[in-house]
Formats: sequence, C-alpha cells, structure tokens
Amino acid sequence: MRTAMETQPQAAELPTTPCSVVWSRGHAYVLEGFRARWVGRDDRGRPHAITGAEMQRRGWTLHQTA
Repeated sequence: MRTAMETQPQAAELPTTPCSVVWSRGHAYVLEGFRARWVGRDDRGRPHAITGAEMQRRGWTLHQTA
C-alpha cells in the first residue's frame, strides 16, 4: 500500500541557466545569473526580485498557465 507522500510527484528543480524564464502566480520571472535571483514584475508593474527558495515555496512552471 502506498502512502500519500509516495504517490505525489517529486518537485522539479528550478533551471540554473542565466536568463531562464519561469512562471509563478501569473507572472514571468527571469534568472539573473550574476546574483542568482529571480526577477519579474508584481501586479502593479513594479520590479520584484525573489530567491530560488522563495520561488520553490510560491510554486512555478516552465509554461504560462491560463
């Protein structure tokens, strides 16, 4: 018998190539290579930077969702 933890897919690793793009909460984020942070815009269009750990907590995907 499998437990709930065994049936859930493993979390994917964030891309590590500079200028990689991921989507989180409807916004695109680009990996800055020299600072190792993800940079995007908030709901009001202001610059927003987060760490890789924060991106993992927020959830992300390689493709924009509708």
